[in-house]
This record gives sequence, structure tokens and C-alpha cells, in this order.
Amino acid sequence: MVFEVKESLTKEEVDHGLKLVIRDGLATQAMVTLTGGIFLVAFALQLGASNTVIGLLAAIPPLAELLQMPAIYVIDRVQKRRLVVVAASLVARLFWVPIILIPFFLSPEQGIFVLIASIVLYSSFSAFSHCGWNSWMRDLIPQDRLGAFFSRRLTLSTGLALVISLVAGFFIDSWEVAFPDLAAYGYSLLFLLGLLAGLFGITLLARTPEPRMVADGEEDGLLAAIAKPFQDINFKNLIIFLGSWNFAVNLAAPFFTVYMLQRLGLDISLVVALSVLSQVMNIIFYRSWGRISDRFSNKSVLSVSGPLFMLAIFAWMFVTLPEIYALTYPLLILIHILMGISLAGVSLTSGNISLKLAPQGQATSYLAASTFTNSVAAGIAPILGGLFVDFFAERELIWTLIWKDPVRELVFVTLDLKQWEFFFFFAFLLGLYSLHRLSAVQEEGEAKEQEVVDELIAGVRRDMRNFSPAGGLRDLVKFPFSTTRGRRKKKR
Repeated sequence: MVFEVKESLTKEEVDHGLKLVIRDGLATQAMVTLTGGIFLVAFALQLGASNTVIGLLAAIPPLAELLQMPAIYVIDRVQKRRLVVVAASLVARLFWVPIILIPFFLSPEQGIFVLIASIVLYSSFSAFSHCGWNSWMRDLIPQDRLGAFFSRRLTLSTGLALVISLVAGFFIDSWEVAFPDLAAYGYSLLFLLGLLAGLFGITLLARTPEPRMVADGEEDGLLAAIAKPFQDINFKNLIIFLGSWNFAVNLAAPFFTVYMLQRLGLDISLVVALSVLSQVMNIIFYRSWGRISDRFSNKSVLSVSGPLFMLAIFAWMFVTLPEIYALTYPLLILIHILMGISLAGVSLTSGNISLKLAPQGQATSYLAASTFTNSVAAGIAPILGGLFVDFFAERELIWTLIWKDPVRELVFVTLDLKQWEFFFFFAFLLGLYSLHRLSAVQEEGEAKEQEVVDELIAGVRRDMRNFSPAGGLRDLVKFPFSTTRGRRKKKR
């Protein structure tokens, strides 16, 4: 039967399903790398997008996640999460076709309108897919393997993204040199390749087994299901932390690329190279963060990786003083290293802690409530940033130190904030508040920060003893040949 739901899965079926989920993660990561982030922002700038449009493009995906609320109703009625995920993902990804065709048929002004409309539709249908996927994974992945499984999945997908983004960045720079008047067409080619990778990922999801949903046992209606997570004190504290954290991060993060391309005037290949540096640090630290989250708790990881990420945002304020200076490039390298290390822990555990604290049988509504808050926070922040960026462009805050002696006078600029730097400063302050809210969340297995740091250092040392910088990178190199060898052994 098509999209059959099973009462229970055997160990072999679970293992097979987890392999398919990892392969889908690789395909989806290839699509996200080629169609989002640096390349989407650069494409929008190529069409003449304003800062407000850049902020809107960053806000659309999280705001569209609000549709997970009605998605709960659909999934609870259909009771086939795989069907919802596959159908919604297929429709969503086909909306990249109009974006691919923008340079061929539309003016830049028309192209910006079609780009925004297509991203809205793509993100809206993706929200239905995400709601079903979260609940599906909650029942498919054994709880004692969450950290290890997602760390491996993220390690492999990040390794693939590293290679793809680096190649794509050099391709765009070469394309613009060869065809300076047709720069936008190069992005269309990247988006086409991303779409093909996304469609391949859907075929993998369609083959992934699905266990039957555990019934809640209560028929309180949609509104009651949504309200229930907010009545759970511990989960409500988690929602407040995640909401404030996402607001802080998305107030600044969408403008990192714009800042480097416009304010610093970097080539896109250099921006991609810095992004690759972060991804390398992701790969090195995913496995260690995953081990720590399984041994202690997700909150223990967040209590260390969260402050480290806030430190990286704080450092953005000193990249220019007030223009490029001797420490600009070393500081950019340091920032991307810190962001890579910290985001590996944050991205791994911020989702896992919601999965872990959501009661079985109520995962759909609990995770949707968490996503609702995160989406509102992450959606409002870049819109505010885009609207106020021109306001702060005409204002500047300078903090200087002056030394005078009988012979000379020395002036040291210690802080210079203008335009985007204001948002980096606000994000840093809000991030500190969100970390304060994390202390109210209770999770079994919490450990002191020093224990986490010691375990992290020990884990990284173990991984660095290998020939490859990370075990996950070796897994990526071996895939899919390891699968072929496994099949040969079975035949023997």
C-alpha cells in the first residue's frame, strides 16, 4: 500500500529508515546550500533589492512556519505524516521554477516581486512538511540516539555543503568575469541544480518507513492542543528561551552577508570561503557536541555554545573602526571559527531539546507551539532590521580614548557603531537575556559548564587523532561506497 503506516517497526526497518533520513538530509542540504543563504542574498542584490527586501526575504521562512498550526489539524486527521511531508515538499520545491526563470523573462523590478511571491509559497508549503517531519522523526528515532544520530546527519550534510558552497562561490565569481552582463543567469543555474537535488530528496522520504502516530487520547480541538504546551511550565520556559534566542540571532544574522558584500566590499568567493571555514568547524565539533548531549543533556550544551555564539556576534562590532584596518581580516576569521563551533552545538541541541521534552503522543502540538513562537520571533526581527537599517545609517556612536602628553596627543577608536553594527549590539544584549531564560528550563542530566567544556576538549582531541579532521567527513567520502560494500557482505 502506498505510504503505508505500520503499527510498529522492527530494528532493521528503523535502521533502514535512519539511513534514508540521512541521505535525504544530504539532498536537502545540497538544495538549501544552492538556493539559500549567501547565493539567495547575492541574487536579490543583483536584482537591485533594498535592505528592506533582504530583511523580508529572511523573515518569510520563519513567519511561514506559523502555518504549522493548521498543519497540526491536517496531520491529526490524515494520520499519514509521510504522505503530508512528501506532497507538501513536492509542491513547495516546484515554486523554485519561477525563480529560476526570472533572468530570462522578467525585468529586475518584476523579478523582485516574483522572487518574494515564490519564496512565500515555497516557505508556506514547506511549513506543512516540517510539521509532519518533526512528529515523524520523534517516533522514528530512538530517544537515546537523538544526539548521536543528528550530529552524524548534520556532520555529513555540513561536509557536503562545504564542498558545494565553495565550488558554487568560485563558479559565480568566474561566471561574472566571463559574462558580466548576464550575472543573474549564473544564479539560475545554481538554483536549478538545487531544485534537482531537492526533488531527489523527496524520493528518499517517500521510501522511509513511518510508525503509526500515538493517539493523544483527548478530543479537545485544535485550540486546546495548541494551548496545552503553554500550560506545561517547563516547556513554556523552553519556548520563551527559544523565542528570545531566535529574535536575537535573526536581528543580526541575515545581514552578515550584506555587511561583507557591501560594507567591506568582499568578493562572493571570499564570503563563501569564510562560510566554509565555519562549516569546517561545524564538522569538527558536531560529533563532540552530540556525545555531550547524549551523556549529559541538551541544556548543558546550550549553556556553553550559546554564550560562545553571542561572543561571536559581539566581535562583529569591531570588524571596522570605522573602516577596514589591520585586524579586520583576522577578526573575520576568528568570528567565523567561533560561529562554526557554537552553531554546531546550538543547531544540534535547540531542536533536540524540544523533541526530548515533548510528551509522546503530543509531539505534534508541542513542537508546533515551539515553532510558532520561534517563527514569530525569527520573522519579526529581520523585518525590523530591514526597516531601521536606513535610520541607523545616518547615526553613529563613537567611543574613543585620548592620551595627551606635553609632546603629542593620541586618539584610539575603541568602538564605532553605525548602521549594521547597531543591530549586532542589540542582538548581543538580547542574546544575553535569552541565555538567562535558559536557566529556568529543566532537563534530566544537566551538568556544570566546566564539565561540558572538559568533555568537549577531550572529544575533539580524540577526533583530531584520526587522519581526517572529523569522522563524519570520512563517512561522507566513503558514502555511497560503504553501502555497496555492506550489500556485498550480505550476499556472501
